[in-house]
Amino acid sequence: MSRKHNIIVTVNGKTYERSVEARMTLADFLRDELALTGTHVGCEHGVCGACTIMMNGEAIRSCLTLAVQTDGSRLMTVEGIARPEELHPLQTAFQERHALQCGFCTPGFLMTAYVFLKETPAPTEAQVREAISGNICRCTGYLPIIQAILEAAPIMRSA
Repeated sequence: MSRKHNIIVTVNGKTYERSVEARMTLADFLRDELALTGTHVGCEHGVCGACTIMMNGEAIRSCLTLAVQTDGSRLMTVEGIARPEELHPLQTAFQERHALQCGFCTPGFLMTAYVFLKETPAPTEAQVREAISGNICRCTGYLPIIQAILEAAPIMRSA
């Protein structure tokens, strides 16, 4: 017999109340219950970073977090970083620098970079490399990703 728990979360500025299984991951909750499919599930072990989102201002792995653990939290997914009429500076920089190829890892990199640049608005290349070291990309070779983050940093600072 499985137990359901009621949770209330605010995701990308919208509040949701749902009844969820105790064992449901946050990634599955976002994708299956809220239809926010930008959060990708790669390894399901917290290693690849594709499932990275923001919870109460911190970057977390949604594949390692249970939905019930987020009750009362503010969450932001990749869908929440842009405004409807324009891309976020990070998304624009990723596009211009060709920092995505297959795109599978991109949401996790964007969320990791978003939180990192909020904490470190004027990073060095070494700091960017360290910040993204927990995310895996099998296509780009990382250099375009690093360049895109460095390019977006001053734009985010001035916004």
